[in-house]
Amino acid sequence: MPRVVPPIEGRASDVDISPSLVESIAGFTAGVVATLAVHPFDVLKTRLQLNQATRLEFGSSWRILRSIVQNEGNYRGLYRGLMPNMIGNSTSWGLYFFWYVSTSDLKDAFRKYRGGDRKLSSAEYFAASGTSGVLTAICTNPIWVIKTRMLSSGRDAPGAYRGVLHGTVQIMRNEGILGFYRGLIPSLFGVSHGAIQFVAYEQLKNHRRAQKPGAHLSNWDFLTLSALSKMLAGSVTYPYQVVRSRLQTYEATQHYRSASDLVFQIWRKEGVRGFYKGLAPNIIRVLPSTCVTFLVYENTKFYLPQFYAANF
Repeated sequence: MPRVVPPIEGRASDVDISPSLVESIAGFTAGVVATLAVHPFDVLKTRLQLNQATRLEFGSSWRILRSIVQNEGNYRGLYRGLMPNMIGNSTSWGLYFFWYVSTSDLKDAFRKYRGGDRKLSSAEYFAASGTSGVLTAICTNPIWVIKTRMLSSGRDAPGAYRGVLHGTVQIMRNEGILGFYRGLIPSLFGVSHGAIQFVAYEQLKNHRRAQKPGAHLSNWDFLTLSALSKMLAGSVTYPYQVVRSRLQTYEATQHYRSASDLVFQIWRKEGVRGFYKGLAPNIIRVLPSTCVTFLVYENTKFYLPQFYAANF
């Protein structure tokens, strides 16, 4: 595990490099590393979300993983759809931190509007993170459509996309530009996930700082707080991910008239549990993903200005 260093707040402004650029690079790098670390869990989660059986049997996750390894190109099958997932995650984290964390972000706009350096309320944190999430969701939805379809099937399955470019061409040819925005509505509802996470994260961080007056929070503090906030947000908002995944599949238009029709069908055929399929692997995936993301993010934000100052 890399050496943990305490992040220095405001460090990015000590050198001649744009703080927004530092935040974007840190978020982008964190997204790449986290995706590489936990992608197989994302494949498993997607397959479970698309399983329409009334109830899953014990050991379903293991059987799906074993089937992928045996029938979809050995362990390479566990990294099916890695490229769109990496592009989507790295871009999402880069954009999100650019809009949310940098010194020119929405939080500073709220502070200037209210006057002074007063701490933001939970509602203001929610508005800032929610707005950032909406912008990010609109920008990245096309890549999530391709990613979901690639993760839902093996490379040799009939009609499966061979890669990002092939998927892009097929969607444009067969569905038009609107095909890239399937599942956008549930994704926008899912913005509440990030908003809840960051509200909880900021409040937990403020509480922790009150316990350590005058001291910088360590990366271990950030990792613990981010994990707790992620677990809370994930448990509350998970159903939208199931709805979004099913709306983004190859044949979604043949089975569902709308998002509300899909919700009704899941409720009628699968019950409440249907909205939480894949939750366990999702939690297993997001916790290390969140920890890796924030560890890489904080270290990149700390070292990048020093590297820039030393070499430029």
